[in-house]
Amino acid sequence: MSVPVFEEIEPESDCACAGCAQRRRDLALGLPVRAGGHPAAHGARRALVLVTAAGVVLGGAGTSVADVMTESDAAGSGTVAADPAVLTWPTAADTAAGPGPETPQGGAGPLHGAPGPGSAPSPGATPTTSQISTATLRKTTRAEIINRAKTWVAAQVPYSMEKYWGDGYRQDCSGYISMAWNLRGNEWTGSLDRFADRIDRTELQPGDILLFHNPADPTRGSHVTIFGGWTDYTHTSYIAYEQTKPRTRKQATPLAYWENSDRYLAYRYKGVVSGGGNAGSGATATPYPGTASFGPGANNAYVTQLGKLLVERGGKKFYAQGPGPRWGEADRRATQAFQQAQGWKGGAADGMPGPQTWTLLVSGLGKDIGGSSGSGGSSATASGFPGRGYFRPGQSSAYVEKLGKQLVKRGFGKHYTSGPGPRWTEADRRNVEAFQKAQGWRGGAADGYPGPETWRRLFR
Repeated sequence: MSVPVFEEIEPESDCACAGCAQRRRDLALGLPVRAGGHPAAHGARRALVLVTAAGVVLGGAGTSVADVMTESDAAGSGTVAADPAVLTWPTAADTAAGPGPETPQGGAGPLHGAPGPGSAPSPGATPTTSQISTATLRKTTRAEIINRAKTWVAAQVPYSMEKYWGDGYRQDCSGYISMAWNLRGNEWTGSLDRFADRIDRTELQPGDILLFHNPADPTRGSHVTIFGGWTDYTHTSYIAYEQTKPRTRKQATPLAYWENSDRYLAYRYKGVVSGGGNAGSGATATPYPGTASFGPGANNAYVTQLGKLLVERGGKKFYAQGPGPRWGEADRRATQAFQQAQGWKGGAADGMPGPQTWTLLVSGLGKDIGGSSGSGGSSATASGFPGRGYFRPGQSSAYVEKLGKQLVKRGFGKHYTSGPGPRWTEADRRNVEAFQKAQGWRGGAADGYPGPETWRRLFR
């Protein structure tokens, strides 16, 4: 009888068997179990193959689809590695074996429960960037993207890399983008850019994404958010729609994100089109017509549309009649009130609608006149967020006391042994921190120092 020989097998680049395909994927990802890799895949990396005189043929036995990366559809694929065989499409037997790879952003694959024609390329097909073209993508408007994003926010969809929502999309960050963009399958952070064009951050508009993919170790930091619009004229923070633990959320987020901010890249879906679809307020997502359409002497349909949008957002009190096509002081005052509701000052709130004002109005984004944070209510909110400088050691002001009383009112005052009072103390910081953590925030987002979003949520 021959003596068995144990040796490490390196996969051939042109071998399409399940064993070599799996080994190539493992080498590409290199994920240990402790970092989120699948136990079976980890075993495959360390496997010693028994070779006898009779010979043993390596096959698909023991390889589940949990260890195989798939793509979503022929039109949605691109090259991700120099070796074109790194992403080899699984056989039908592989596909039926189980879920996709366990990484924080999931893997690429067909819609859950609907793997019909067009949801994945045929076995053996190698994805190429040329397969992605605007003609093959589903068309959608920015308003439709945001509206789809809002459905998961409203449903409070729990975060999961393994579960799928009723619409067939995976309940992780990249599955959320796949759903909002109405893609034919579930993508991951390593493939979403194939469906988009890279843009500069200054060009961001609602429906675009901010993407960070860590190719060296996808389990460390990779994430993606939907850009929902700037929070104010400084463009230092934006409304982010994202799928993260514990559930889908919409909140003001520093540009580009809390961590790895400088590594997030801006992308625009190739299938986005102007017009069509409804914004959250029911307004048609009409492109910005230009500054010449507004101001003294202007008389056109855009002025009427602007007025109607402003009325829907709380500006009715400015109009004694109308709105109508002729620009008037009512239009200017209502526009200025909307701009001020976003926290804009000076020339950014001059009452003349620019591209950003128009985008927020037609997309149903931003704060309503009067403030979604309740600025039409108590005096605490009427002033809006006063600034971070008031909430630091040694500072003393009415804002600190106002903050403390609101914390107590909301049930976050357990750290006060006396007061609250006008002087900022560690008790204030710890109570704010407790409130921030109750929002699901962690790390620097829950440091105990109030920012605009903490203030908004506390007083709403």
